[in-house]
Amino acid sequence: MVLNIKEKKIIISEIRKITKKSISIVVGETKYIKSNEINELRKEARKSGVIIKIIRNTLFNIAIKDTNYECLKNFISGPILIAYSMEHPGSAARLLINFSKKNNNFKITNAVFEKKILTLSQIKKLSEIPTYKELIIKLLSVMKESSIGKLVRTLNNINKKNLN
Repeated sequence: MVLNIKEKKIIISEIRKITKKSISIVVGETKYIKSNEINELRKEARKSGVIIKIIRNTLFNIAIKDTNYECLKNFISGPILIAYSMEHPGSAARLLINFSKKNNNFKITNAVFEKKILTLSQIKKLSEIPTYKELIIKLLSVMKESSIGKLVRTLNNINKKNLN
């Protein structure tokens, strides 16, 4: 599909807005990926606060100029999918790693977090960072266990005193 200059400027401004609001970006290669699979990925992305975009490389390079993600410029080639983490730094990495496990043809090529290009091992570490919701659930379970433990110890002490 041929785009005129006005349409290209609209796409660039939209990508620029998303890029400036995002916490991290993960880039994957979409060669041999079916559109239905990408649609499923987009559904999962919406649930986890990730924005998925497929855009021409030249438009993407223009959109990331003078942003925290400009370091990606030299690494963009071929058909790419860009995942923007909007709520949590590891959510896009986690989403694409899970997607690559299901689809052997999908490959994560790059990621940027805090103006640094990440290696694949760093991308995996980023994906393992627990989300805020997971941390709150863990905190609540620890608090619940500790309060139950205190109750049991208190009842045990009362029982010992009554036996003496």
